[in-house]
Amino acid sequence: MLLLACCLTHCQLTTTSIRSNSKFKENIHHVYCAKPTVAPGTVPFRDWSFSNKSPLLELPIDPEEKNYVRRIHNVSFSRVMPTPFHSLPVLVALSRDVLQDLLDLDPCDCAQSRAFLALASGGQPQPPNSLNLAHRYGGHQFGHWAGQLGDGRAVLVGSYLNRMGGYWEAQLKGSGKTPYSRDGDGRAVLRSSIREFLASEAMHALGVPTSRAASLVTSDDAAWRDQFYDGHPRQEHTAVVLRLAPSWFRIGTLEILHRNKEFELLRQTLDLVTQHYYPDLVQLHMNTPSSRYAAFFARVVNETAEMIARWQSVGFTHGVCNTDNFSLLSLTIDYGPFGFMETYDPDFVPNTSDDEGMYRFQYQPSVGHHNLVKLWETLKPLVTERRDRDTMHEGLMLYAAAFNNAFLGLMSEKLGLEGVGDEEETEMLVAGLLQIMEDVEADFTMTFRELSETTVSDLVTDTLPGHTWVLPRLLAHSAWRGWLRLYHSLALRCATDSSMERVASYSEGMRMERMQGVNPRYVLRNWMAEEAIRRAEDEGDFSVVHRLQRVLQNPYLVQHEAEVAGYAHQPPQWAQKLRVSCSS
Repeated sequence: MLLLACCLTHCQLTTTSIRSNSKFKENIHHVYCAKPTVAPGTVPFRDWSFSNKSPLLELPIDPEEKNYVRRIHNVSFSRVMPTPFHSLPVLVALSRDVLQDLLDLDPCDCAQSRAFLALASGGQPQPPNSLNLAHRYGGHQFGHWAGQLGDGRAVLVGSYLNRMGGYWEAQLKGSGKTPYSRDGDGRAVLRSSIREFLASEAMHALGVPTSRAASLVTSDDAAWRDQFYDGHPRQEHTAVVLRLAPSWFRIGTLEILHRNKEFELLRQTLDLVTQHYYPDLVQLHMNTPSSRYAAFFARVVNETAEMIARWQSVGFTHGVCNTDNFSLLSLTIDYGPFGFMETYDPDFVPNTSDDEGMYRFQYQPSVGHHNLVKLWETLKPLVTERRDRDTMHEGLMLYAAAFNNAFLGLMSEKLGLEGVGDEEETEMLVAGLLQIMEDVEADFTMTFRELSETTVSDLVTDTLPGHTWVLPRLLAHSAWRGWLRLYHSLALRCATDSSMERVASYSEGMRMERMQGVNPRYVLRNWMAEEAIRRAEDEGDFSVVHRLQRVLQNPYLVQHEAEVAGYAHQPPQWAQKLRVSCSS
């Protein structure tokens, strides 16, 4: 069994050198400067700086600036400088969209800039107005309170307000020890960093609310990791991801303040969160903080339900749904032992450390509810009015309905039936298809994609395109004909419009086009990420990382290089042995 995994210390790498390996022939500058067009409004990195007014500075910062592991109280952040690599950093990848659209930076300039490489690797000099903060938070992990956690290998280096008014907090993941590192070394390895970089950008392209990744840097510095949990640790290349989010606050941010009875800081943090990230709630409840907190909770309930519905609709399983990994802005954050489900299995568990399957695919909606209960318990002391407490309770009770409505809406879109049929028909259709998929072990992503590439009339006559490899399994199921009749009847309703007669060929083309616009042909399967990791680790060759990045930026379009690489084909046999454990 192969594992992609976790755990220990720092030294100089004694095995394969990334920088000197002769097999690495691709020039990173060529990758991002082949079309050296400068987007309007972008600037070279030398002229760029973080914003000089960050709302985070309104919260208390630990007066102790020495970097050692300790218990900390009554503060939100600790000052800590990123730890630079001992060996020369190597730029693995950049996100053109993140750099130019979110940070107003010229990607080609960043690919060639030593100053940008210094920032992205935790080195010096830093841009003006850098913050260098490690965040203190706690959390419930696998159902149990874990106490103080915090940014154990991440440093928030600065905040940025871009030309479009978008606010982004830049964080280095893997940049060394902090006061919250506990027994860890504060480093991330190249293996898990490649997965995080690709996953965050892939999820964005799929329309899932997520943090973003601006760059990935590695080096010949090493960390010891017992990848297989078999008592045989090995040295691995360390890496740093420069990642962004509008906020890195999470449910655990508030939980630790409630647990430690730091109620004034809890109130101060809530006021900052609502004022800065939910200004509309401040306008509605200007003079009634209790009502504002209740309205904030209701918003988080609905947006969390929407986020998890989107996870389920693309077969994504987070793997570590702890409260410290659940964003207060309902973003997907902290990519660790995630997995895009291949064979449809409601009990799919991507994290081999999750022995009891607590965070399996089908449990994600209920785990979301559990985490919101913990948030509800945290906010209750500050929600003083009875009507506001009732509002919070009602919001929590509506979580299931919010999730179901969002999920059914997304699944209707995936079947090309948006706005057709009532809720009961839609639910019957979706449940029926998922049951057939489970019975025949059909691939989740390609079932919907192949349905989008096949006319209903061809489905009825069992005339399938030659490239299909999933639909033949469905056709062999005893319930397929009954399901297809219901689907066909709903599809025919899509052909009716007040301004036209039923035209089957026209409606079929529209149905297929709509479906192909929401059903990806490519997702980040573990075996695809593993190929990129092996090539990078063994040969110092990042070309597969770049190829995956290109493909996953446009997951709905048929792409020649993706087809040649087999990204929409049946996964290779060796992929069945892959497992993922805790991120490191």
